[in-house]
Amino acid sequence: MLYELINLKKIYGQRTVLDLPALSLEQGRIIALLGPNGAGKTTLLEILAFLSPPTSGEVRFSGKRVDFRANGLIHLRRRVVLVQQHPIMFSTTVARNVEFPLKVRKAPKPEREKVVEEFLHLVGMREFKEARGQTLSGGETQRVAIARALACSPEVILFDEPTASVDVENQIAIEGIIQEISRRQGISVIFTTHNMVQASRLAHETVFLFEGKPASSTENIFSGRLEAAANGRRICVLGNNLRLLVRAGDVGSVRVSIDPRSVRIARDRSEPSPVNTFKGRLVQLTDEGSRIRARVDVGIPLSVLIPKEEFSVAQPGLGEIVSVTVPPESIELI
Repeated sequence: MLYELINLKKIYGQRTVLDLPALSLEQGRIIALLGPNGAGKTTLLEILAFLSPPTSGEVRFSGKRVDFRANGLIHLRRRVVLVQQHPIMFSTTVARNVEFPLKVRKAPKPEREKVVEEFLHLVGMREFKEARGQTLSGGETQRVAIARALACSPEVILFDEPTASVDVENQIAIEGIIQEISRRQGISVIFTTHNMVQASRLAHETVFLFEGKPASSTENIFSGRLEAAANGRRICVLGNNLRLLVRAGDVGSVRVSIDPRSVRIARDRSEPSPVNTFKGRLVQLTDEGSRIRARVDVGIPLSVLIPKEEFSVAQPGLGEIVSVTVPPESIELI
């Protein structure tokens, strides 16, 4: 396992920005940290880069516990590189920006020149070799920063919103570079994003964060009220009196997360309906490669992720009234 986080918390003043009871991240994969602004994504990246210690809890890297007080952090920081959302370029040339970490490590000049050529070519910036780093656009700067990170020969590259401030052309290029360095270089990649489509397109695995805590998804998060049913069960009331059976919880105000991967859609149900089945209007469909993302108005805007093979059988149409089933196990109190 690449990273194992155990009972990890990060607290600033009176505010807990991260609260992760357990999180494991596998080696050799592209992993997306998905969530809205303020979810704790950047804070988690800084801990994974060994730049910021957790307030409490344990971080394990490659099976070994990380001591954030020890001098060994210097060695760990050479194995993991963080590319910031807004990388800083030195005022010298692009080539010298990429060469910088190699000079710090006293690599011979012929080796430095070879590495600079290789990685500028990989990120499609070789023709900018003699350009001044501070004259580049946001997307070009991001690509040079990736080349500079690769020059460090890291085992892991962490990206903070790598395409948030770039145009469409550079977004496509950067996504291709991330896939290439994972596939060809064998580097583990962890990136933050608030773009669900991008996470679905790039990542082997997606970790959802909401208000510093893990969630089934950052979609389908609603405020509601938990009530006790006559049989001792719990009913969560959402929106305009949508009533969902849930497995457990304390009566009162709650926030719930409904996993869009577990929700099911059917065009017509002639057989008896399962628990938590409602009628709603299909208002949006988006093709995401292996899945179709649907949005259904059931009194709340419910997102559903449908495997393409299932969608091709049901083939619901926009504007159609469909049946939606929300299994109790897909509902999480957060």
